[in-house]
Amino acid sequence: MTGSNTARRSTSTAAERARRPGGRSARVQSAVYAAVGQLVGAGKRETMTIPEVAETAGVNPTSIYRRWGSIETLLGEVAVAALTQGEPLPDAGVLDDDLAEWSRIISADIGRPKRRAYLRAMVFARNDVVEECPCWEIRRDQAEQMVGRAAQRGEPAPSVQQILDHVIAPLYHHAVFGLGLDDTYAETLAADVMRMAESGDTSR
Repeated sequence: MTGSNTARRSTSTAAERARRPGGRSARVQSAVYAAVGQLVGAGKRETMTIPEVAETAGVNPTSIYRRWGSIETLLGEVAVAALTQGEPLPDAGVLDDDLAEWSRIISADIGRPKRRAYLRAMVFARNDVVEECPCWEIRRDQAEQMVGRAAQRGEPAPSVQQILDHVIAPLYHHAVFGLGLDDTYAETLAADVMRMAESGDTSR
């Protein structure tokens, strides 16, 4: 198994574990997620620590260290839950329409003030280049599903990497840096990457 596949599998496992806790674990997770939200909302996204999250959540810091290990990991998981949970994946039967709608959904979601704050908190918590990013991997999986359906229908389709580089990356860039996000911008990104596919350009 390659390093990339290993990273993606561990990311998916972590995301699944975060979505399916039970009993006391579920209560701790809920309290911790709420505490992170409160601290982000209070403008502490760049300074919050695990002890501070624990105090706000009313849980033992050891529980947070044992489950998440670092503030970076915790913020990444909370961002995944906040930014991707319950999001519909369009399936209109035409990739052009699916990609445009998906782009609009993401743009509308991550353009909200609280979503931007979560993203900035996650970015600020990272001091080094990371090998994996749960939000990114979830978007990759979604793009793979849409491209796979298009291939079954015999439609021209951009590569998954093109979608990540030319649709997802610009959307998240605008969200993190406070630039404008709207349906028109999202649709333009989707149309641009579809033109790459129609022209036969499957390079990155």
